[in-house]
Amino acid sequence: MHELGIVFYIIKDVKEAAEANGVQKVSAVVMNIGEVSTVVPEYLTDCWRWAADKEEMLRGCELKVNLLPAVSYCESCQCEYPTVQYGKTCPNCQSDRTYLLKGNEVEIKEIEV
Repeated sequence: MHELGIVFYIIKDVKEAAEANGVQKVSAVVMNIGEVSTVVPEYLTDCWRWAADKEEMLRGCELKVNLLPAVSYCESCQCEYPTVQYGKTCPNCQSDRTYLLKGNEVEIKEIEV
């Protein structure tokens, strides 16, 4: 379960940002998680609750997760399509000259105080 390692990085970044801005208490952290990022949101929130409560600044802090859809781009017909539904093959022209545009993100969107 790599989600625990990710949580430790989130906590580190949130604490650094809070300290740099003179914030004593963080109430929520909003994350953008891509649909094909390999992060399981339920595992992430479980790990978050365990780890965040060990930090005074983050005790009781909520982790909010926005799941972002994966979208691929086809170089042959220049269309975008839902990656999970169609995979690497473009549904419009059946080309495999495609690449992922978005949906692999794991990022802190905002920190609420």
